[in-house]
Amino acid sequence: MIVPTPELEPLRRRWGWVLLAGIVYFIAGWIALGSVVLATAVSVYLVGFMMIVAGVGEVISAFRLSGWGRSVLWVVLGLLYIVAGIMAVRNSLLAAVLLTLILGWVLVASGVARLFVAFSLRGEKSWGLVALSALVTLGLGVVILLKWPTSSLFTLGVFMGVDLVMAGISQIALSLELRSEARRGGGGVAATA
Repeated sequence: MIVPTPELEPLRRRWGWVLLAGIVYFIAGWIALGSVVLATAVSVYLVGFMMIVAGVGEVISAFRLSGWGRSVLWVVLGLLYIVAGIMAVRNSLLAAVLLTLILGWVLVASGVARLFVAFSLRGEKSWGLVALSALVTLGLGVVILLKWPTSSLFTLGVFMGVDLVMAGISQIALSLELRSEARRGGGGVAATA
C-alpha cells in the first residue's frame, strides 16, 4: 500500500543531495572514529561555542522582556552560559572531563530507569528488547565511570563518530528510497499493513 507523502516531493527531486550528505556524514564519522581524541576536542569546542551563542541569545532576549526582575534573571543566565562556553573553549580538556563524567552518570540513570520500564512491561513481547537496551545503556555508563577520567579523552569522540556514521547510513538509505520513488514517479512511501 502506498501512503501519500507530498511533503517529501522536494526531497525526491533532490535525492542526490541527500545521498551526498549521507556520504559526507559517513566519512566524517569514520574520520572521527579514526582520531577520537581530536573528535573529542572538536565536540567540546562545538559545545562551548553553542553555549556562547545561547548565552548571547539569552542576553538579547532579556532586553525584550518587561519587568526588571525577569530581565536581570535572563541576563544573569545568559552571562553564565557565555562564561561556561568560554571556559569550555579555553580549557577543552577540563570540559571533556566534566562532560564525560556527566554523560556517564546520565547513562547510568537512564539505564536504571529503562530497567524499571522493562520490568513493568514484562507481559509484553517487546520487554526483552527494552531490558536489553537498558542493560546496554547502563553498561556504557558504568564503563565510562570506571575508566573516568581517562575515558574523557575518547568517549565524546567515539559517541560523535558513531552518531555521524549512523546518520550517514540513514541518509544514504533515505536517498536510495527517494531515488527509487522518483524513478517510479510515486507520490508516497510503501507501508506495510
